[in-house]
Order: sequence, then structure tokens, then C-alpha cells
Amino acid sequence: MAAILSELAFLGSYGIGAIPLAATVIAWFAGAVPNYLLNRYWAWRHHNPADGKRELLSYVVVVVTTTAVAALVTTTADALAQHWTTTHTWRTLFVGTTYLGTYGVMFLLKFALFDKYVFTRRRDRSATGGTVP
Repeated sequence: MAAILSELAFLGSYGIGAIPLAATVIAWFAGAVPNYLLNRYWAWRHHNPADGKRELLSYVVVVVTTTAVAALVTTTADALAQHWTTTHTWRTLFVGTTYLGTYGVMFLLKFALFDKYVFTRRRDRSATGGTVP
């Protein structure tokens, strides 16, 4: 859900002329809240109040870092596309696909980081050596 919202926001904003950095930030805002809520409540099944200092801060660090990577990659893709095509539609499709591919790779990284650092249950991890469903 968050990936779909994020991709649509990226394509929409980049398609109407936003620079890749701005389109990436807009896409991040569109997906960040649903991403957090879906991860916390559905994927990791945390229903207790969040530990703001640990969980929220860790989440923000992970998603801001991956967003910065996406902004760098899409800006590079945009620069390359400027040389390959003069058609805005093709450039939008290329940079949008690059954004989606970057987030596909970042999904794997974020999942591992969320599991290890963000949505952990300290007492559960220490007792069993791993996460408890």
C-alpha cells in the first residue's frame, strides 16, 4: 500500500515537472505514515504504545536515509535520461521505474533494519535470541 502511494506520488509530481529530489520527498511523505502504521501494526503486530525515543527515532533514521539514497539515484537517472531522450513521457517512465527499483532494493534493507532495530521487543529478543511473532 505504501509503495503504491509513494510510486503514484513520485510519478505524479515528477510527471508535472518536479525535480527528482522534490518528487522523491513528496513520494516519501505520501508513503511514510502508511508504511510506519502497516509495519508496526500488521507486519510486526505491535499494538502497545510506541517507544518514541527508540522506535520512532530509529524508524525516521532508516526511512530518511533510504529516501536520501532514492533521491540520489533518481537524480542520477534523470541526468542520464536527459541525454537519452527528449520525450518527457519516456523520461518520466524511466525515472519512475528507477525510483520503484530503488525502493525494491531498499525494501529488503529496510525490512532487515526494521526487524533488527526498529520493531524489536527487547525482552522477547533477549529471552529467545530472536524475534517472537
